[in-house]
Amino acid sequence: MGAGHSHRLYRHGHSPVHALPPHTKLAAVLAFVIVVVSTPREAMWAFGAYAVLLAAVAYAARVPAGFLLKRLLIEVPFVAFAVLLPFVAEGERADVLGLSLSVNGLWGAWNVLAKGTLGVAASVLLAATTELRELLHGLQRLKLPPLLVQIASFMVRYGDVITDEMRRMRIARESRGFEARGIRHWGVLAKSAGALFIRSYERGERVHLAMVSRGYTGVVPVIDEVAASRAQWSYALALPCAALVVCLLGWTL
Repeated sequence: MGAGHSHRLYRHGHSPVHALPPHTKLAAVLAFVIVVVSTPREAMWAFGAYAVLLAAVAYAARVPAGFLLKRLLIEVPFVAFAVLLPFVAEGERADVLGLSLSVNGLWGAWNVLAKGTLGVAASVLLAATTELRELLHGLQRLKLPPLLVQIASFMVRYGDVITDEMRRMRIARESRGFEARGIRHWGVLAKSAGALFIRSYERGERVHLAMVSRGYTGVVPVIDEVAASRAQWSYALALPCAALVVCLLGWTL
């Protein structure tokens, strides 16, 4: 469990973006999202410019468009919410393709879709070029509260263990001829969930005792301290700085 965890969003590569220290990329993505959110929704051209900037980052990171678009499907629930806004929002109405839609709702839908999609795309690019272990080190480097970093670290490290335990329990049920088909079987599933909770709790206690016996005092030591040079910070912050210029133009034009 001490090894680095790869995740499905990560795409192994040796691009300049992959080589950047994780805390620089985290800071750059956070700054970029703040700039995007601060952009007036009426400046439609600005969001197109942001998309071009992200496309340039994806090209530099050698992340294919298909890889990026496939992972953008995670925002489908937000898209569904945005589609409903023109129908349920109040205020001035406008006829669009024979439908009476709220003008404020249309602007709100555009606002959610544009800013949400850009934020998710930036996050996907971050995840595609940074391993989970490096992300945690980046959060630690950015002075996030140590307790939050430790909680996130344990979630990452032992999430797969709990998932594998669920898989073994499912196989055990199916090997005995069990198949959930209705409300009658909810009792069995509830007992399985309870057993999973007890096993997870017991495993957590054993892991904690093992850590204490090895000198754990409540603070996870940083094994590989990664420092960023001025050139690396400049390279990472090029994205939010360019976005900031676009944002300022969007407010003034």
